[in-house]
Amino acid sequence: MPKIEVYEDALYKYIGKRVEGDDFVKLLSAAKAEFDGREDDILKIELNDTNRPDLWSTAGIARQLRVYTGGGKNEYSFFSTAEKILDSGGRSITVDPALKDIRPYIAGFAIKGAGIDEASLKDIIQTQEKLCWNYGQKRKAIAMGVYRSDIFKFPVRYTAADPDKEGFVPLGFEKKLTLREILKEHPKGQEYGGIIADFSKYPYITDNDGKTLSLPPVINSNDIGAVLEGDRELFVEMTGTDIYSLLIATAIVACDLSDAGYEILPVKTVYPYDTPLGREITAPFYFQQPVTADISYVNKLLGEKYTPDEAAAFGRKLGCRIEVSGSKLTLYPAVYRNDFLHPVDVIEDIMIGKGLPNFEPVMPDDFTMGKLTPETLFGRRIKNIMVGLGFQEMVYNYLGSGKDYIEKMNIKGTEVVRIANPMSESYEYLRASILPSLLNSEAVSGNAVYPHRIFEAGKTGVRDEDDNYGVATINSLGFLSADKDAGFNLVSSQLSAVMFYISADYVLKESDDPRFISGRCAKVVLGGREIGIMGEISPQVLENWSIQMPCAACEINLDLVMKLSGQK
Repeated sequence: MPKIEVYEDALYKYIGKRVEGDDFVKLLSAAKAEFDGREDDILKIELNDTNRPDLWSTAGIARQLRVYTGGGKNEYSFFSTAEKILDSGGRSITVDPALKDIRPYIAGFAIKGAGIDEASLKDIIQTQEKLCWNYGQKRKAIAMGVYRSDIFKFPVRYTAADPDKEGFVPLGFEKKLTLREILKEHPKGQEYGGIIADFSKYPYITDNDGKTLSLPPVINSNDIGAVLEGDRELFVEMTGTDIYSLLIATAIVACDLSDAGYEILPVKTVYPYDTPLGREITAPFYFQQPVTADISYVNKLLGEKYTPDEAAAFGRKLGCRIEVSGSKLTLYPAVYRNDFLHPVDVIEDIMIGKGLPNFEPVMPDDFTMGKLTPETLFGRRIKNIMVGLGFQEMVYNYLGSGKDYIEKMNIKGTEVVRIANPMSESYEYLRASILPSLLNSEAVSGNAVYPHRIFEAGKTGVRDEDDNYGVATINSLGFLSADKDAGFNLVSSQLSAVMFYISADYVLKESDDPRFISGRCAKVVLGGREIGIMGEISPQVLENWSIQMPCAACEINLDLVMKLSGQK
C-alpha cells in the first residue's frame, strides 16, 4: 500500500486547524489511512486503498480530512467538460500520428503563482513518484514531467523521434546523449527504458522552437526540466496509454497545486487520431459519470434505516456532490476521483461518512448449514475424470492482459470484458476462455518431457445483456495436449472419453475459429446447443506464444453440459 510523508505544518495549514494525538489517528480512518510514525516535523502515513490516488499527497489527504470535519470544499473552476471547453489561452500540445501505437496520450496544464517553496517542491516530487509508480504501473500507464514554462514556447510538440538522431542533456548530466544512449547510460534510462526500448521510434517532447522538454516516460531535460525552489511558472504534463487514468492523474495534481495557491491554466491537446473523448481535449478535463443508489439498497447493505437526506449528508463528507430525488441518491464524483463503478461504491462513502465506530455490531440470529452446490460437485467429478485420463490440473488467475487474452489468441476481443479502472496492464481483462491460460503454461514448459496434458475446470466471464451486471460467470473446462502427434483425432478422442463418463450424447459440427486451424476445428453441440469448441491450435497462435510443439485443445461450458445432460 502507498506510504507518504507530509510536513506537519503544511498538512495542518491545508486542513485549516491542528488535529493531534489520538484525534488525528482516529481522523485518518476517514481517508482509509493509518498513522505510521513521526520523524521530526514529518508525519508518515500509510494509505490502505489503492483506488484513491487523490490521497497520496499532503494536499490530497488534507482535502479529505478538511471536508470530513466540516471544512469548506474548494471550488475548481478550471475544469473543462464535454459541454463547456475553457479557453486555453494559446497553450496547446500537438501530437504526432506515429505515437498512436507507441504511447498515444498526453495531457497537461500550466500553473502560475508565488515562487515554489521546499515543502511544495518535495510534495510535487512525492506525488509524481507515487502516482507514476503505483497508479501509473511503474510509468507504463502514466509518466509525469514538470517544467519551467517561462523558458519555452507553446505549442508543445509530442513527437515520435528517431532514437539515434535526436538527443539532449538529460537531468543530472552535463553531456548530450542520443535518446538510445540515454536508455543505456542514464540511471532512469536503465530503470524505465524497457517501456519504450522495443519501438523503432521513441516518444519525445519539445517546444515550438525545438527545445527538449523530455523523453517520456524516462527523463526530463537538464534545462527546461530542472525545477528549482522559487520558480513561479511551471508546466505539468503526463503521457500514457489510458486516457481516463491519465486525466484523473492530471486532475489530482492540478487540484493539489490549486489548493497550494497556484493559478491553474488549461492546456489543449490536439490529436490527429480518434480518442475515447474526441480529437481535442482541454485539460484539466472532467469526464466522470454519476452513479445512483436507492435508499432501500443503502439501508439493506448497511443494516440501518436512513432517510435519503440523512444518507446523502453522510456521503457528502467524502467530498462528492450527492443529489436526492425521491428514494434515489445520485452521486457526482469529485473532479479528482474516479473510483465509482457501482452503487456499492456510493454506499461505502456513506458508511465512511457515518464513521465505522458508529455502527453497532449485530450478531447473527439464525443458523444455517453449509453444503457444496451441484455445480461444485459436478466440477469435482469432471476433475477426477480428467486426472484419470492422464491430465495434470492447473489453477490460473481470472484476470490477465489484453496481450494474452486478445492479441496472442488472434481474436478481436469484443466479448472480452475490460476492468474499468485496472491497476496493472497484467490484470486488465476478465478471461472469457481458459485456452490462453493453458497456452501460457505450455509456452514456459518447452524443456519438460513430452507429451504435455494439462487442464483447468474454472470460471470464465462473458458479456450477457440479460445479466444484472452485463457479465455472466460460467463454469468451464479447458484442456490441452502438446506433442508431435497432437491433432484433431487426439483431442476428439479425449473429449469423447469425458462425455462418455458423464453419459452425455454430443455431436461435432464444422467451425471456423481464428484460434484453430481451418478445417481442423469443430463446435461441440449437445441437445441442439453449442457448448464448446475443439481442434488443433493455429500455427499463428502458437507462434504468438513462442510454442514450438503442435497443440490440440478443447473448451466446453460445464454449466450447459450439466443442464442439458441432466446431471445432478
